[in-house]
Amino acid sequence: MACFARIKQVTDPLDEKVKARIIGRDRREPIYFSSGSEHSAENDNVESPCLSDLLNGFLEEDTGSQFPADESGSDREQDSIEDLRRTIKLNDKADRFRNVLLSRVLKAMEVFSYFKSDKSLLRRNVMAFLRNSGYNAAICKTRWESSGGLVGGKHEFIDVVRSEPYTRYFVELDFVGEFEIARPTNQYEHLLQTLPRVFIGNGDYLKMIVKMMSDGARRSLKSKELHFPPWRKNRYMQNKWFSDYRRTVNLLPEKTSSLSKLNVECRSVGFDPVNVNGRSFFTAGIAK
Repeated sequence: MACFARIKQVTDPLDEKVKARIIGRDRREPIYFSSGSEHSAENDNVESPCLSDLLNGFLEEDTGSQFPADESGSDREQDSIEDLRRTIKLNDKADRFRNVLLSRVLKAMEVFSYFKSDKSLLRRNVMAFLRNSGYNAAICKTRWESSGGLVGGKHEFIDVVRSEPYTRYFVELDFVGEFEIARPTNQYEHLLQTLPRVFIGNGDYLKMIVKMMSDGARRSLKSKELHFPPWRKNRYMQNKWFSDYRRTVNLLPEKTSSLSKLNVECRSVGFDPVNVNGRSFFTAGIAK
């Protein structure tokens, strides 16, 4: 019964016609490829049945806003902000594991703030920090091809897998940056301000938030008479996190040219200096 109470909370923004279109699980599961990780591919096809089974098909569509056509623009935008706030609040209260994980991620970002100008290096050092803290963390790389109006692309983020109960947590270090658009309306600015700078949560909440932000971006650009680019559509945005993916625990990214510019001294905060091809950087030897 608790499961259905939760569904009622998160589907309040949907009208009856939209609820009727919620048809169940997506026909196509993401495919998992391993790269230096002990994680099993089979587990990544398991999702919470409460939210994803009911909302997955609906959230993958580019249907635009689902508010009644006769609702005023200001009321609709305010409802969108409130819906987003409610969803983020539910995610924040999802479980204690998620909240402890968030505190560790924020600590890692503070420790490795020197790398904030290089998102790839920051991401990988945060991943190493989490692994040294005992988490099954990895760099997750998604890639998809162009097809049927969908523009191909790729994305990289951190994921953390919890075994009991099985949960896959998505860790996005610059979540707001994923949704920034040109000349946003005040209403869309409010949506951006509502988002957490660092997102950590499971796929159910992430899918809903992405859908809300994609609809908001569509309305914002339309009101400014600007083109709605294909890389801002809901289908494209969902693929960033939910298309076929590969996990890796390699600390060095494929391109390490920026490392040659680094010349920093090792501080006594638990770092282990590493020298690779004459280039100095630090791994996270931290857990406590």
